[in-house]
Amino acid sequence: MRILMVAARCYPFMGGTETHIQEVGPRLVARGHAVDVLTTDPSGELPVEEEVLGMRVRRVPAWPRELDLYVAPGIYSAIRRGAWDLVHFQGYSSFVVPIGLLAVIRGHLPFVLTFHSGGHSSWLRNAMRSTQHALLRPLVARAARLIGVSEFEADFFSARMGVPRERFVVIPNGAAMPAPSPGIKVDPHLIVSSGRLERYKGHHRAIAALPELIRRIPDVRLHIVGTGPYERELRRLVATLGLEERVTIAAIPGLERQKMADLLASAGLFVLFSEYEAHPVAVMEALSLRRPVLVSDTSGLRELAANGLCRAISCKAGSEELAAAMAEELEARREVPDLALPDWDACAQKVGDVYCDVLSSRSPVRLTPGGVISWPPATGA
Repeated sequence: MRILMVAARCYPFMGGTETHIQEVGPRLVARGHAVDVLTTDPSGELPVEEEVLGMRVRRVPAWPRELDLYVAPGIYSAIRRGAWDLVHFQGYSSFVVPIGLLAVIRGHLPFVLTFHSGGHSSWLRNAMRSTQHALLRPLVARAARLIGVSEFEADFFSARMGVPRERFVVIPNGAAMPAPSPGIKVDPHLIVSSGRLERYKGHHRAIAALPELIRRIPDVRLHIVGTGPYERELRRLVATLGLEERVTIAAIPGLERQKMADLLASAGLFVLFSEYEAHPVAVMEALSLRRPVLVSDTSGLRELAANGLCRAISCKAGSEELAAAMAEELEARREVPDLALPDWDACAQKVGDVYCDVLSSRSPVRLTPGGVISWPPATGA
């Protein structure tokens, strides 16, 4: 089976969608499928085409460079000139999706879409979500299958886009990290908050609660892992509160999985006070290393808490309440059981099953003239 995954971003960028592609794609290749990835490069600094873990990755320019809109006309021409049995859209929130959907619909290619929904720090973008969903609905509704990474996400988009719930399948992200390096021990005073440095991710709430938490646990420290546009504001808050010796803000490159595993394994507590998450890979990674997790009581995070995987606290909780909850978790030193978590092998198997189910009732799709499979030249991107 020849599969094209289309996404606004993939590795070397970090994020849940990027991790999903990097984990699922190679597993599909190992099962005998050919997997191509079509993505963007607003910087113009990455290779136009390369092979990554058996996947052929093609990047086209996108604009503007500073914003996450990803206006990329080359997505359309790349899809129209290639040949695949099925196209899988990974994510829905950028201009890559309507551009790509128009291409597959005009080319009569079967496609599926995984929403990989997330929050956003821009009030304008949030205010326009309903309009965006309404405009996308006629295109999204033509998908052979829609995939949610959680029951919450499937229910949400079924209701929001008016697509019958039976058109959705739920395939959770996997939870897998390397085993901790020898000698790594839990630091009962270390809190880790991981995720893109955006306001909606809630890292600032953990920082703001730290002075009160220090009064309860004097040696406590916070390590924030990630990059993003909110970094300057976070560092300013740290300086304002005089927490430079208590807070570390530093990224760990996506390919340095061992380093990330060692940090998570050493944490006394993992927190994610995000306003919106569908099925956060960062939380699943912490759970896979049996670390206690404290999250906001919202969206897909609430679902994880309801399933007994973590503790949730109100999104409206103030700094004192957050500090009290973090102190309770640290002082409890909970022994997290060896949970039966979804893994990437199962995720890839289920995604492959969806592909087979979609194609089993369809005739072969078109090829490019002469049956040649090719990307468009860089000048046409």
